[in-house]
Amino acid sequence: MQPLDNQVVQSLRVLSIDMIEKSQSGHPGLPMGAAPAVTALWRNHLKFNPTHPEWFDRDRFILSAGHGSALLYSLLHIFGYDLPISELQQFRQMGSLTPGHPEYKHTVGVDATTGPLGQGIAMGVGMAVTEAHLAALYNRPNYPIVDHYTYLLCGDGCLMEGISYEAASLAGHLQLGKLILLYDSNNISLDGELDHAFSEDIEARFQSCGWQTLVVEDGNDLAAINEAIILAKSEKHKPTIIEVKTVIGYGSPNKSGKSAAHGSPLGTSEAELTKKSYNWDLPPFTLPEEVVALKDQYRLQGSELEEEWNAKLTQYFQEYPELKTEVLAMIQGALPENWDEGLQLYPEDAKATATRDASGTALNQIAANLATIFGGSADLASSNKTMLKDAGDFKASTYEGKNIWFGVREFAMGGLLNGMALHGGVQPFGGTFFVFSDYLRSAVRSAALMGIPVTYVMTHDSIAVGEDGPTHEPIEQLAAFRAMPGLTVIRPADANETAEAYRYTFSQKENPVMLVLSRQNLPILPGSQAKARDGISKGAYVLVESEGKQADVILIGTGSEVSLLVESRKALAAEGIDASVVSMPSWEQFEKQSKTYQETVLPPSNQRRLACEMGTTFGWQKYVGREGKIIGIDMFGASAPGDQLMKHYGFTVENVVAQAKAVLENTKVGHR
Repeated sequence: MQPLDNQVVQSLRVLSIDMIEKSQSGHPGLPMGAAPAVTALWRNHLKFNPTHPEWFDRDRFILSAGHGSALLYSLLHIFGYDLPISELQQFRQMGSLTPGHPEYKHTVGVDATTGPLGQGIAMGVGMAVTEAHLAALYNRPNYPIVDHYTYLLCGDGCLMEGISYEAASLAGHLQLGKLILLYDSNNISLDGELDHAFSEDIEARFQSCGWQTLVVEDGNDLAAINEAIILAKSEKHKPTIIEVKTVIGYGSPNKSGKSAAHGSPLGTSEAELTKKSYNWDLPPFTLPEEVVALKDQYRLQGSELEEEWNAKLTQYFQEYPELKTEVLAMIQGALPENWDEGLQLYPEDAKATATRDASGTALNQIAANLATIFGGSADLASSNKTMLKDAGDFKASTYEGKNIWFGVREFAMGGLLNGMALHGGVQPFGGTFFVFSDYLRSAVRSAALMGIPVTYVMTHDSIAVGEDGPTHEPIEQLAAFRAMPGLTVIRPADANETAEAYRYTFSQKENPVMLVLSRQNLPILPGSQAKARDGISKGAYVLVESEGKQADVILIGTGSEVSLLVESRKALAAEGIDASVVSMPSWEQFEKQSKTYQETVLPPSNQRRLACEMGTTFGWQKYVGREGKIIGIDMFGASAPGDQLMKHYGFTVENVVAQAKAVLENTKVGHR
């Protein structure tokens, strides 16, 4: 170990200890044990520019074991990012830039929000997939404009989580040679020694998945770690896991190698003893001058690396001018002017179409003009209608292909989609049955936390699935995902709303969007061709106006139930009851609108309201009020043909009419 390398290692350890001691909260064990591994990586291999952290061709680094955030913040500070010592001193405090777990967009240089163990591995696979895809599409001889690695640091807990195996399996199958995983192997988990719960042969597992496996027996041996990273980079057709055998809480006289070092401060006296074992005599939050000087060195080095890349990019555009517009849009995340010009809308007399079919049509129409669309399905593409036609498959032999076969790996798919969006350069989408969204829910939550534009294509949205029965019939999922902050849920009512849902989804960059789609055919609704575009963006709109100044009753629905309400309105009119129909595809979008607009859709003067949706009634009370009614399902479904199930659970014109009359009776309002 070179003297300066040693100083960096000890600085990372001590800064982490100081942060945790000051806040009296945090996880010192991983930073103390893994500091040499990340020092070898950042000092000798990682390509980055701290003055421009978003540089497109930088290497990506994910701390999958996000509880070790003090180590990441220490790295960012020492290596020149704009994260001053004052922010390290506010570790885990309100309003600081150093929260308890790393947060994307919140802290400069953080490439992914981590904390839920194992998800960082899947996000890293998604980043490596995207790098391989864009390199295959755009690199040319002598112009490797997309050429970077994805590095991960994980712990034992990450590898116990099932998502890590799902993601590793796919990464090996895809031969992602530019994915390198550093495994902080210390045989300790939060509760105690690892062998209470975990004893598998990690090397054998990863070898069976098609990975190169390397082991560094001494986690303090920087030369050995460096050599392992060199070997990992030399393997072009396999991802690599480097098991670095470390000691949790290294240097602590009384807590080293023990679970006590995992998730609690060392304590004042133990911290002092630990610093003595490091031969460290500087005050808290003080670094050696040689380490402080590294900031300027890495800022200059990073700027030079990016300038070289920019010069190469300029030459590339001179030689391949036909690619300039597309490549710049890819790098900048911009949409070309014509990206949605081929999007088909449907007249009212068009044939009935399942919204999953309309989704497939819209996705392919947009993909014809938007080169960045990239995604697939969890082994359900033929049912989700997510296959991009004539776009090829993303495989080890054809990284330029746009259809990803995620396999039956919903959770990993969710994590990969997050990594793809975080990497940039693509518009990622992934599909499965809506009921299986529970498998990837934690990844969706991570996307919502990060505010990244992932598109989820969720089909088979209700009991209309029919014979497959309650295991395949979503009931509570709509309410559950509507409760998730930062996620936009859209349940379109016909093909026009579906097309406009895609137009909205790909035009925004702030949130993940979940499209919830029917398997059964739905008629084209009256007026949707003209109204859906504004209606989707605003979340709700009056699809069918009342005949009079104010409706006798307002019928509110989403998805397939809107066409039921339109038919029910006709039946009510035959009995002299004047109803309006409101389509409410997205609660989240509706809540963003002005009070004035909301009241044009749901006038406060009219509390005679009936909501209808094939899912739990939870949450609908907000829109129907105390005097309104809800037709929903507050139990699991059953196995039978879909039309029989809809009749059994009350989704019929007769029941809608009856419930609308009950609303009128309850509010003591007669009808004409």
